[in-house]
Parts: sequence; C-alpha cells; structure tokens
Amino acid sequence: MSDTNLARSQGNLVKLYSSRFTNAEKRRKDQVWRVLCSDFFQRYVRSSDTVLDLGAGYCEFINHIVCASKIAIDLSEETPHYAEPDVQVLKCQSNAMTMIADSSVDVVFCSNFFEHLPNKNVLLETLGEIFRVLRLGGRVLVLQPNIRFLCGEYWDFFDHHIPLTDRTIVEALNVIGFTIKEVRPRFLPYTTKSNFPQHPLLVRLYLRLPFIHSFLGKQAWIFGVK
Repeated sequence: MSDTNLARSQGNLVKLYSSRFTNAEKRRKDQVWRVLCSDFFQRYVRSSDTVLDLGAGYCEFINHIVCASKIAIDLSEETPHYAEPDVQVLKCQSNAMTMIADSSVDVVFCSNFFEHLPNKNVLLETLGEIFRVLRLGGRVLVLQPNIRFLCGEYWDFFDHHIPLTDRTIVEALNVIGFTIKEVRPRFLPYTTKSNFPQHPLLVRLYLRLPFIHSFLGKQAWIFGVK
C-alpha cells in the first residue's frame, strides 16, 4: 500500500469509528471488557507473558489484561490516545509486523479483526506473521463474529470484507501450523450494540451460564497453540 493510500485508509478508519461509538458507548464497552479480561481472557494469559493485541482499536483488551509486557498494533491514529502508559503502540500492517522479532511473543489476541482484512490471502499472511512472532508453545486467541449465526447482520458494518466462521478460522490456523486447543462456536453476542448485558454483574453472570451462549452467542472463541 502506498503512503498516500495508507494515509487515506487511516483517515477513513478514524471517521468510521468516531461515528460508530459515542463516548458513552466507549465507556460502557471499556467496563464490559474489564470484566471479560478478569473473568475469562486472563485464564489464557500468565503474568509473565508478553502479549500482542492485533487490531487493538480502543485498547480495551490490552489495557485490562495482566501481563509483563504489552504491545498494541493498529493503523488508527486514535489508538495511542486510548492506550495506557504501559502499552507499546505500533502502527503497521498485520501481514508485515517487521517491528516484532521472531519468537518474541507469548500471546497474540485478535478480537473482531480478521473480517476487516481485504481478502483471505492477507488473512493467511497475517496468520503466518502471528505464527512467526510467537514463541514455541505461544498462544493465539481469537474472538470472531461467526457468520454461521449472523447471516445479513454480518454485513451491517461497512468495513467487513471477509465472511468467516469458526470452522474457517480453525482451518486457516491449521494450514499455518497451529494446534487448536479450544473452539466455542457460540460465545459472546455479536456486538455491544446488541442486547449484551452491559452491567459488570450481568456480564459476569453471562460468562458463568454457558447454556445462555447457545442462544445469544454469535461470536466464536478459538484458542490455538504454536
């Protein structure tokens, strides 16, 4: 991508996301993510780990996860403004993370990111980069809208490009060389704009009642190991 096209793309990202969530919605999302990190995601992350949040956005995950070293990657100019002081923010393409050394990361987390990539070739290149930067035994954690349970809703967001399911992601991860440890086809509701419980106590209750996920869950959870 040329510098001109990259700048145009970044400008479009800022416009798109600034109109998608109000400040009040961003605050509510941050509260939800605080609970998701403490009550679910943290079990996959050790306090000694180096964690990379790919497509970090507003940094809701990387700000709240407990670990030794934090890296956020996003093309948006807004991301550094939301990152806590202990988060290193890098701006680069997901399929060319040249600033990250081989085998230097313990966990790569990707939430609602892969569907924004332009095509499946870039997705495979991105997964290859994730594999490269992870240490042996490193973990890839994917939270992903599952088009199997969404149909037309999946395309309600202008920047969704690739139709993906839990099975698609598993197959792609296998191609790259990951071993899949856990798949939950239905985990979280599609978006915080949906009827997802917003109060921290209700979020905790939702996480503790897996049978509800089979009705409300439209995002897949996938955990793989290098």
